[in-house]
Amino acid sequence: MHSESIVNKEEKQLQRIGVFVCWCGSNIAGTVDVHQVAESLKNEAGVVFSTDYQYMCSESGQNLIKDAIRDYHLTGVVICSCSPRMHEATFRKAAASVGLNPYMVEVANIREQCSWIHKDMMTATQKAIILGRAAIAKVHLNAPLTAGESPVIKRALVIGGGIAGIQTALDIADAGFEVDIVEKSPTIGGKMAQIDKTFPTLDCAACILTPKMVEAAQQEKIKIYSYSEVDDVKGFVGNFSVKIRKKARYVNEDICTGCGLCTEKCPQKKVPNEFNLGMDNRRAIYIPFAQAVPKVATIDPNYCTMLKTGKCGVCSKVCTAKAIDYTQKDEIVEAQYGAIVVATGFNPIKLDKFDEFAYSQSPDVVTSLEYERLMNAAGPTSGTLLRPSDLTHPKTIVFVQCVGSRCDGDEKGKQYCSKVCCMYTAKHAMLTREKYPDTDVYVFYIDVRTPGKNFDEFYRRAVEDYGVHYIKGMVGKVVPENGKLKVQASDLLANEQLHIDADMVVLAAAVEPDKSARSLATMLTASMDTNDFFTEAHPKLRPVESPTAGVFLSGMCQGPKDIPETVSQASAAAAKVIGLLVKDKLTCNPCVAHSDELMCNGCSACEKVCPYGAITYQDKEFRMPDRTTAVRRVASVNPAVCQGCGACTVACPSGAMDLNGFSNRQIMAEVDAICK
Repeated sequence: MHSESIVNKEEKQLQRIGVFVCWCGSNIAGTVDVHQVAESLKNEAGVVFSTDYQYMCSESGQNLIKDAIRDYHLTGVVICSCSPRMHEATFRKAAASVGLNPYMVEVANIREQCSWIHKDMMTATQKAIILGRAAIAKVHLNAPLTAGESPVIKRALVIGGGIAGIQTALDIADAGFEVDIVEKSPTIGGKMAQIDKTFPTLDCAACILTPKMVEAAQQEKIKIYSYSEVDDVKGFVGNFSVKIRKKARYVNEDICTGCGLCTEKCPQKKVPNEFNLGMDNRRAIYIPFAQAVPKVATIDPNYCTMLKTGKCGVCSKVCTAKAIDYTQKDEIVEAQYGAIVVATGFNPIKLDKFDEFAYSQSPDVVTSLEYERLMNAAGPTSGTLLRPSDLTHPKTIVFVQCVGSRCDGDEKGKQYCSKVCCMYTAKHAMLTREKYPDTDVYVFYIDVRTPGKNFDEFYRRAVEDYGVHYIKGMVGKVVPENGKLKVQASDLLANEQLHIDADMVVLAAAVEPDKSARSLATMLTASMDTNDFFTEAHPKLRPVESPTAGVFLSGMCQGPKDIPETVSQASAAAAKVIGLLVKDKLTCNPCVAHSDELMCNGCSACEKVCPYGAITYQDKEFRMPDRTTAVRRVASVNPAVCQGCGACTVACPSGAMDLNGFSNRQIMAEVDAICK
């Protein structure tokens, strides 16, 4: 213990550290006495220069740092400023420009951890001093690190074939890079393919989407894996290895012409049609919709008589192309990619728990997406609005907003706003009144949220030009009775109870991420929030990147958004991917784990906790004290795969695993500095 303290003292004497305290305008200086912090840290061992400045991240602030490194021959730098997530790269680049190793720079976060959470200046100032002291203690033990390089595979993977995935793939392909789309459904298109009209322009969704789908299919740089799922992901940014499961269609994609003869002749007619949300039936062999891409039939093994009993084979007999193959099995395709884009989309939440709206009691209570299909010319009623129960035209329709959205403390729903519901309800109400002027339309809302371009004008058109009754209040109960839906509701502005005999009730169900997102996030080691939306690296500065390098986000997998916003984010994600793929080599993070082979006992604890699969084991020969040799099993870290999370250093029982730049010794030095 005594010898270690002597070593630490010698190290501190050798170091020449500069301390720079940032005001960040009033963000820091409003609560922290920056002059006192700079003066106090000047007295720490090894500190030869200490000052404060209004904006350290500014050009003049960076020049101040550079000049001090040159003039005082600094061996280490401590910046007391905002979060290192914001400007660590800025300060490291400044240090490197004048010859100081960038990893000799430490950032003490005195904004988020001091000024933003304390009101008392004395408390915030003392805490800032302590954090600065801890950073100085760490710098004493810092060592210059050199970043390595890794090659980049110039190919991208897009997971999800909705409008977000299609737009992302098209933009990447237009830049000259190969890109694969993996879509779990038999066709690309996603939820937008089920929509009739889009707001606020009321143009045909299919007219916008279909050309994009066709373009994706015809783009020579794009390969579409429809009816497929990602099974496994290994590797790291620039070099991902992915296993894709191509599910058996029992139809040869290469020779199927999409003529539809098999779908016409199939005797199994009573299969619920998922594209129309179960409101009509399809055949056991089917093409989801007329504009499907690829235009290839798929056999549903859960309903096909031939696959279940070995008897039938009608589709095989009528297929002139001889594309039917009942022996087809799932196929695993392995491919390598430099970048991955997640575009897994969304689904409306299930409404089974919302008994008050009688969704499970009456077929005339439908979700907004089901109503969308009823209004669609390709829907179950060929675009004629009819009640599902008796196929008659509804004269009174009640729309209920925020069903499952904004439910604080309610386990049935979600706490967040689903963002698109107000606008598509206005669209539904407007189209209904336009096509059926004799229909009374009521919309019950908490408040109307229309924050997009021309959105508020669109909503006002529904009220002022189309005579839609907007009522501020919530529906308390819906009761099916004598062929009607008895709607009990409150009008909060008029302060009265309402009773409406409705023919149909339309529920604006909350949206949630696709259920596949959770397992996919585990494969990608990507972060998710409590609602299973993928988390961006930074909401302002890196909104389309995940915290996992090389993994990008597009569309509703990241949060609720409308089509224009989705397409914008898709192009933004594509731009980030292109920026990655144009590089021949990537600079690796040098703050990676390493193993002391003499201390490693080969227990596999580190391998089991590593989320990136960076640790493997190898048998190595060692020279023993008695001059004999022994073969021991020891851990080996792939620095290109390691992301420096530190999980292995905590799990290692022998203390053999350590992390460059964040060693156990450095961490303990910070703790000691805080506690003294």
